[in-house]
Amino acid sequence: MIATAAAIIPVRYASTRLPGKPLLAETGQPLIRHVWERVRQARRLDPIIVATDDERIAQAAAAFGARVELTAATHPSGSDRVAEVAGRLSDELILNVQGDEPEVDPDDLDRLVLRLAGSGDELVTLARRLAPGDAADLADPNVVKLVVDGQDHALYFSRCPIPHGARAQDALVHQGIYGWRREALLRFAAAPPTALERTERLEQLRALGLGMQVGVVLTTHRSLGIDTPEDYARFVLRHGSRTSVPGGAS
Repeated sequence: MIATAAAIIPVRYASTRLPGKPLLAETGQPLIRHVWERVRQARRLDPIIVATDDERIAQAAAAFGARVELTAATHPSGSDRVAEVAGRLSDELILNVQGDEPEVDPDDLDRLVLRLAGSGDELVTLARRLAPGDAADLADPNVVKLVVDGQDHALYFSRCPIPHGARAQDALVHQGIYGWRREALLRFAAAPPTALERTERLEQLRALGLGMQVGVVLTTHRSLGIDTPEDYARFVLRHGSRTSVPGGAS
């Protein structure tokens, strides 16, 4: 039997640093469509669902053919939003693909599904090893670092450089794509945020606090999330500006 998973893309309109970013369309199509198109290139994801609490995003996604599920507006994290939709599905494996990752690697998504299906992990995620010239990323609190055990299971995630004294080439950085077993995701969403989660502002620490086994899949692909106007401007330059209307033909 071929391992497959449901892909859920959580999207919200509000963003402190870049309000309305899912609908920014300087490339000729909204950012959320770029993400959806990349996810569609993976071979082990079906169905693919955009999960949002915003009617503007829902209408834009439906216009380009995406399946949309409306959710509550009160979720503290993307994983909590994904869990609401997962609770309506029968799929055992769930992939949470961030709605601001328009350059996610489809092969990495398939590798996460395979790791999840072939292991006892309750949750899997991606990490990339830094290069010697990436010292700025090691010090940047917006770049999340992690440490793993000998079986590539996460021990801890932090915005601080870990392990202490590590050089850039010794460090792993997190890429926030998650694959879940459905029961583990629902258990995660039912639990309150932990103290460490609130301190570091990292939802995956709730999973570790619940004793979940978090598998880590290493990748060499650098997927750059869109968090700021500068991030989006660089993305537009990489893809080129087009004049088609948002949600129209690409």
